Amino acid sequence: MTFFRCVGYNNYGVRKMSLLVRTVQKEKERIEYMLNKYLQQLKELPKGSITAKNVGTNTYYYLKYREGKKVFTDYLGKDSERVQNIRTELEKRHHIETMITHLRTEQALASKVLEG
Repeated sequence: MTFFRCVGYNNYGVRKMSLLVRTVQKEKERIEYMLNKYLQQLKELPKGSITAKNVGTNTYYYLKYREGKKVFTDYLGKDSERVQNIRTELEKRHHIETMITHLRTEQALASKVLEG
């Protein structure tokens, strides 16, 4: 009997456990919602990295990215506003990828808690 009291299994413990389970379920739903939002945003952002080539006194910028096994290179132009915009979007993509990794870890933890 004392074991059950320590864990919280008394007349009120049942309600506390159901509250805890509901809280974890809500958190899991929030995580799934956030994952879906981040995955949608990820589809809209460019992937890859920006490289620069120096030709004479000019610097030309390219976006390199991979699709499957192939590597593609898109010309971005000289130092311009477009290059800065893509650089910002790539940083945003990296941040979102990090958030997705953390959310998937939290999702796995919430699933384990709900399984028992």
